[in-house]
Amino acid sequence: MKITSSAFNNSGLIPAKYTRDGDDISPPLYFENVPKDAQSLVLIVNDPDVPKDIRSDGTWIHWVLFNIDPKTTHVESGKMPNAIPGRNTGGSGVYEGPCPPYGEHRYFFKLFALDSTLDLSPGSLASAVEKAMAGHVIAETELMGKYKRE
Repeated sequence: MKITSSAFNNSGLIPAKYTRDGDDISPPLYFENVPKDAQSLVLIVNDPDVPKDIRSDGTWIHWVLFNIDPKTTHVESGKMPNAIPGRNTGGSGVYEGPCPPYGEHRYFFKLFALDSTLDLSPGSLASAVEKAMAGHVIAETELMGKYKRE
């Protein structure tokens, strides 16, 4: 399984358009080689480089989507796929673009294929989604982009 974007390469720089400094819209995403027996997909976008004085766990969740239709191959920029939104660290269910307080941060777009759907409510936290996924992940992949404010 593979996740890519036409906006940036793996380990490349995320264009400002997809950050809080720009249009704050999600980048286009492409899902390839999803297992045929997948019942749903989960997408979690996080920044593990948050200073501990801002977030004690050092992580900011930017987007949580679960029960994505496993037939999904493309998510258009600024659009939401057929999915249930979870809640990001900012408290909403929508994509929240990079906005590092200082320095260059890494942003991981993690895609999971599951052998089931998740019985969770919209607005569930990433931690609840990850707990519910346990034992159901049949494939996973990630795309990492970097961003530093000018």
